[in-house]
Amino acid sequence: MNPAPQKKARVLPLRRLLLAATVATVAVGGFLAVPALSPYTPLAYAQNLSQEAEHVARPIGFADIVEKVKPAVISVRVKMRMESQDLSGDELPFPKGSPMERFFKRFGTPEGGPQAPRGRKFGSAQGSGFFISADGYAVTNNHVVDKATTVEVSTDDGKVHSAKVIGTDSRTDLALIKVDGDNFPYVKLADAPPRIGDWVLAVGNPFGLGGTVTAGIVSARGRDIGAGPYDDFLQIDAPVNKGNSGGPTFNTEGSVIGVNTAIFSPSGGSVGIAFAIPADTVKNVVAQLKDKGSVTRGWIGVQIQPLTQELADSLGIKKAAGALVAEPQKDSPAVKAGIQAGDVITAVDGKPVIDARDLARRISSMPPKTTVKLTLVRSGAEKSVDLTLGELPNVKEARAESDQGRKSRDDEPQLGLSLTPGESDEGVVVADVDPQGPAADYGFKPGDIILEVAGRTVATPDQLHKALGKARAEGKHSVLLRVKSEQGTRYVAIPLGHA
Repeated sequence: MNPAPQKKARVLPLRRLLLAATVATVAVGGFLAVPALSPYTPLAYAQNLSQEAEHVARPIGFADIVEKVKPAVISVRVKMRMESQDLSGDELPFPKGSPMERFFKRFGTPEGGPQAPRGRKFGSAQGSGFFISADGYAVTNNHVVDKATTVEVSTDDGKVHSAKVIGTDSRTDLALIKVDGDNFPYVKLADAPPRIGDWVLAVGNPFGLGGTVTAGIVSARGRDIGAGPYDDFLQIDAPVNKGNSGGPTFNTEGSVIGVNTAIFSPSGGSVGIAFAIPADTVKNVVAQLKDKGSVTRGWIGVQIQPLTQELADSLGIKKAAGALVAEPQKDSPAVKAGIQAGDVITAVDGKPVIDARDLARRISSMPPKTTVKLTLVRSGAEKSVDLTLGELPNVKEARAESDQGRKSRDDEPQLGLSLTPGESDEGVVVADVDPQGPAADYGFKPGDIILEVAGRTVATPDQLHKALGKARAEGKHSVLLRVKSEQGTRYVAIPLGHA
């Protein structure tokens, strides 16, 4: 073996080691001579690299937040009386004509089977909640404690406490419960709404497993899922499952931004779409439940519907924003203030109204006897009225009817309606609806009464057709019909290509 390469191989590493040692000596000497290192010195550079490497190796998590908030989250278990009912033959979980179907139709099923005997029995349910004060007040969902005979909560330390229901609100699905005590860990409701994309943590009792933490982001705000007239949900993608109902969703500061209440799930498990009641709604409702055990809401007394662009065009309004008054209710604050069918409410106290749901939420958040200034558009002209809110009756809700979003079909020459005169000259009655006709696309049903066409009252089919012809002659692209049905009175704008 040639010794020369071996010698060279040994020498080079030594030289490199010497150079490194020299650099280190200079750096140390500089540190001793000068109290503050320049950020460009080799040692400072090495320290920065070390810190960056540690940051990559140890990413920031949510453990500190969880330690802070998790003790305030509780599991809620309830017992309730339930009325079990016999299943019909069509509801039995067996193939038709099978031996099992014939057996259970003849003899019935044992207790706990798919067909429980008729009678009173106890059931149970479970959910989540969280303390909002040290003296034991806690928030959960109304559907968790609804019809409960007993309520128990389990805290993070494993203790079980009896609780009583202070008050519930079915319209927002919120409930306030109380546990005796004065030293419970609690959390606060957030003062500001989250932004779309903010990190969130959901803590709850999924499938009865106890305190479980999941993370995600705010996916959307202002979601309407058809749960009630005041839907304004936060959509989050943190995994939420059955049993998380009533549990809190936190921001990264440890404040509650929402109460988990529903999931979208074709399978029954989490698919990453969950809905939470915003903290500002929770604050308003909980304060009233604590004060008087129930919630009162402001009430205008009108049936309202979304203002589509077709409706806006028919009313001579450029922008489809606001809430269209389909009909004022008898003896309501709206009637006393002079609000009429066909008015479009565009602002409340100077703040623009986005749509019908926005109006319903804002009015319901105000206490009765509050005086508000409503801005209206009537017959193309803007005006203002002062209105003193009434109290929303329990049997009535200022529900914003959902926009059906049906598209016009201009190739259809007829409405597809069979019409007869109404009683007492009140409109034209729809006797039959062609399921293939355009009127069916706009939600017309037998029994509906067409009261007005383009603002003109009609009492006979002939008057209706003449009104349609006049609207077409005036160059209108669509005609506005005022229709009365079992659900109430609404406006429908149908393109004139259908007439």
